[in-house]
Amino acid sequence: MTITAVPAFQHRTVLLDEAVDALELSGDRANGIYIDGTFGRGGHTRLILSRLGPQARLIAFDKDPQAIATAEQIQDPRFTIVHDSFATMADALAERGIGKVDGILLDLGISSPQVDDAARGFSFRNDGPLDMRMDTTRGQSAAEWLAMESVETLEKVIRDYGEERFAFQIAKAIVARREIEPISTTRQLAGIVAGAVKTREKGKDPATRTFQAIRIYINKELEDLEAGLSHAYDCVAPGGILAIISFHSLEDRMVKRFFASKANVPQPDRRLPIRAVDLPQPELKLLAKIKPSDAEVEANPRARSAVMRVARRLGGAA
Repeated sequence: MTITAVPAFQHRTVLLDEAVDALELSGDRANGIYIDGTFGRGGHTRLILSRLGPQARLIAFDKDPQAIATAEQIQDPRFTIVHDSFATMADALAERGIGKVDGILLDLGISSPQVDDAARGFSFRNDGPLDMRMDTTRGQSAAEWLAMESVETLEKVIRDYGEERFAFQIAKAIVARREIEPISTTRQLAGIVAGAVKTREKGKDPATRTFQAIRIYINKELEDLEAGLSHAYDCVAPGGILAIISFHSLEDRMVKRFFASKANVPQPDRRLPIRAVDLPQPELKLLAKIKPSDAEVEANPRARSAVMRVARRLGGAA
């Protein structure tokens, strides 16, 4: 298979075939109910629909109004789009009279159009308004947050969500600059960070970790993931699949620990008189950890950090 490079503002879905293959959309499962928790620009959704049977249902979620507009162009009676976070999936299913689903896919990355569009404020590579919201119809922009937050909170966010060792220096520099002028553009913020960070890994812009940290905080990405993992586990039926693609260590660590907590159960002392049927049983079976191929990374460098973890729900307690 030939993989071509990705033009600007065009999104290439990471681990496209691998993720959809993981859902096992064959046989009776082809007519099941599935969730695509992050529609993005619809790459996974369209491939899932192409493999589903006529009685199947696919419910997708996204917070981005532009993603919703793209999703609404899909004319397929099996498909439903929800303008909200995947963390609300339990309520969305209940509203539609759905109990359990057969598979859930979460692609936690932001899409290339979001990154490449300077007006969204996600990237420091092109100057634009410092927004960073996934959902531009609600919530506080990055510029509004930077204008009022304390140096202590700024430091904590940049350190914890960006894993930035110069968090204190960056936070102080932000507070000092906002006393002189509003920090309203991506280029302003990138310049402030560059002035505060004295050393950086080769090939990485000094602003990378700070921009990541602020984006994660503004969009409550880790809070959504924590809630989403719990709801996904509750919503998937025994035998169903959970497939989650993450793009940085904070996300992947959360997914790994959650899966492990359901797959690895403490075993009592074997000398105790306990029947095998009464022993604690695992509730998830770990199936795979998959990374993009060298060919995919070469064609789409943004895929480099992606990791997909796949697990099957067993018959344990809900």
